[in-house]
Formats: sequence, structure tokens, C-alpha cells
Amino acid sequence: MAIEPEQFGANAWLVDELRAQYLADPNSVSDAWRAFFQTDVLPVAPAAPAPFAASAPAPVAPPAAAPAAAAPVTAAPAAVAPAEGEPIRGAAAAIAANMTRSLEVPTATSFRNIPARLLEVNRQGINSYRSRVGLGKVSFTHVIAFAIVRAIADAVPNMNNGFAEGADGKPLLIRRSSINMGLAVDVDKGDGTRTLMVPVLRDAQALSFVEFLDAYDALIRKTKANKLAVSDFAGATISLTNPGTIGTVQSVPRLMPGQGVIVGVGSIDYPAEFQGADVSALVEFGVSKVVTVTSTYDHRIIQGAESGMFLKRLHENLIGENGFYDLVFRSLGVP
Repeated sequence: MAIEPEQFGANAWLVDELRAQYLADPNSVSDAWRAFFQTDVLPVAPAAPAPFAASAPAPVAPPAAAPAAAAPVTAAPAAVAPAEGEPIRGAAAAIAANMTRSLEVPTATSFRNIPARLLEVNRQGINSYRSRVGLGKVSFTHVIAFAIVRAIADAVPNMNNGFAEGADGKPLLIRRSSINMGLAVDVDKGDGTRTLMVPVLRDAQALSFVEFLDAYDALIRKTKANKLAVSDFAGATISLTNPGTIGTVQSVPRLMPGQGVIVGVGSIDYPAEFQGADVSALVEFGVSKVVTVTSTYDHRIIQGAESGMFLKRLHENLIGENGFYDLVFRSLGVP
């Protein structure tokens, strides 16, 4: 099935870069990208409008001016040099354009603090088992991302809806059965700059946890190795960003057109007012680490109550309700 250019969302900058490479040298891109650009219709810039020539008005004799007193002579203000700016080009320019487009989406954001103690304990148990059998670690993001998918699929499917406009300009609600999760990945370009890629994990609702884990890791490996295919970038229905890995407590990320929700995950830590306390005191008082999760959604098609219900279900999953960890342990074969 053909992929429409607007389906690339936050990845449009990369498509533009690869298109420029293709136009300069078709052999510089992979077979998949070459096939895409061979069928892709490049946008044509609209012709500049012809200048409007206004007819000159008939001359009118000015009225006689009354004599006026001479104005006092003052020194002209010193000219202020215009600020010098650096042009934004390439990927950075495309990302800037995407952020501007995101302003077209009327969003609202819900926040929820979720206890992370059981998440920590269960992840530790999972990784202890996987270490013994020679398998890689499961991250907090793996578990939280899967919990997000299950919360939407099992309880609040409207979070996966999309907004569109028909040919007549009338608003449309797009109901989608497949949850395609965009994963925001910060990529070091190797020249001292960084950029954002958002590969898409498809049909996440149909995957067991171990299948989800494998698909997630495969996408991240392909992203880091710059081996993503055309289809890996298009069609996200929801997105996940995790600035908590660098210590951010909570965030309100931008939602790209066409998606229902973007979920922001904060750092996992003790509440700020307890971070200087002795660990033994924290244990005595039963203070748990927490994670703040935000749900930024398209308010044209999703209401605040639905976003709140989604975060409530996610909360329940991460504290062990709804058989969530049983599902995870069973899939991984953890005894």
C-alpha cells in the first residue's frame, strides 16, 4: 500500500534528507527508499503571484499650509544593528516546521503520579532470571510502554483514534483497531549534533510481552544503525517519549497531526521532598519512588475523562492489577 508523505509525521525531515540524496545520486539510498522516491510525487512550489499594479491617483493640489514655529533640533537616535541569526537548515529546519504544524492540534494534558516500587521489584526479578539464562535486560521503558498499549487496548481504545478532514473540509473521526506506537529516539549524528527519530512499532496490541520486547529492541537497533525502512517511519497512531532517562520529572510533549495521544514518562525517583532523606527512614515511613506520566491528547476527539481513565488504567497495570505482571512473567517464562 502506498504511503502518503504526511504519514511520516515527526520523521518528515529524514525523508527530505534522503530525497535530496536520491536526487543527487539514486544509488546513495537503499532499494526500498529508491522505490519509494520513484513513485513519490515531489511537491512543486506555487508560482509567485503577479505584482499588482495600482493606477496612480490624479494629482490633487495640496492646501496652503499655515506657517508653523520651527521645531527644536534634536539628535537622531543611534541606529540599532539588527541581530545576526544563523540559518536553520536540513533536519533542524524540518523539525522546526513539524513543531509549527503541531500547533494546529488543540491539545490538553493530564498528569498522574504512579508508585514505582512494584515496577522496580518486578523488573529486578525479571532481569535476575534473564541474566541466569543469558538474555538481555528488560528496561523500565519496555514495561511502561507495554502497560500503555494494554491500557489502551483493554480499557480506553478511544485514545487510539485520529482526527482528519474530509474532502469537503468537514471534520472526521478515524477509529483505528491497530495500535502503532511511535518511539521517540534521540540519535547522535556523530558530528556533535543530535536529532530525533520516531520509528513505529506496529500492531502492538496483538503482541505478547516477549514479542513486544523483541520488536521494540529491533527497531532501536535499526534506528541506531541507520537501517530503518520506509514503512518503519509512517503511520504512528500514538507516541511515547521518555525524557525521564535524563532526569526530567514531567513533560508536555508536542502531538503531531493524525495521532491521538503522546505519552511522556518522567524519571523514576523519590518525590523531591524526600530525596535528601536517609534510606532507612524512607523504608520506615513506606515512601516509594514514583514516576510521573503525562497524556497529551487531541482534544477534538478525546475528552479529559477518557485521558484520565487511560492514566488510571496505566496506574493499575503498573501496581500489579488486571493481571498485568502475570501476563509479563508468563510471556517471558519467568518461574
